[in-house]
Amino acid sequence: MKKFDIELAVGFFLIIGIISLAYISVKLGKLEVLGGNYYTVYAEFEKAGGVKPGAAVEIAGVEVGKVKSLRLDKNYQAYVEMVINTNVKIQEDAIASIKTKGLIGEKYIQITPGGSDKIISSGGKIRETESVVDIEELISKYVFGKV
Repeated sequence: MKKFDIELAVGFFLIIGIISLAYISVKLGKLEVLGGNYYTVYAEFEKAGGVKPGAAVEIAGVEVGKVKSLRLDKNYQAYVEMVINTNVKIQEDAIASIKTKGLIGEKYIQITPGGSDKIISSGGKIRETESVVDIEELISKYVFGKV
């Protein structure tokens, strides 16, 4: 009987350890298992070079959401789906820009707030966008004298 009690205790602690490890992995990976408190906003960019799903969405340097998906729309523009924290409200005249962290770092989307009283609801669209600056294109224009 004592052997059974020891095996039961070891099994119980093993299960607790596995559950704890899974919880820490999800939290450190910043994954959302049960949805979270987000709403969806869309934006169309002429070029979305380098932005990937999971990229940060920031306002004033503070991360307020993530890029959920990218796809090509019927006008051959990059259609970006972003999830934003519900406690952050984005004005209707906000501007979404694609920026780079550092000189050659990862791409993220920066939202510059507007001054409007109207707020974009879930499923709404940010109308004003600025595409990524293509350094290679600028250098080639300079080298070939088209600037």
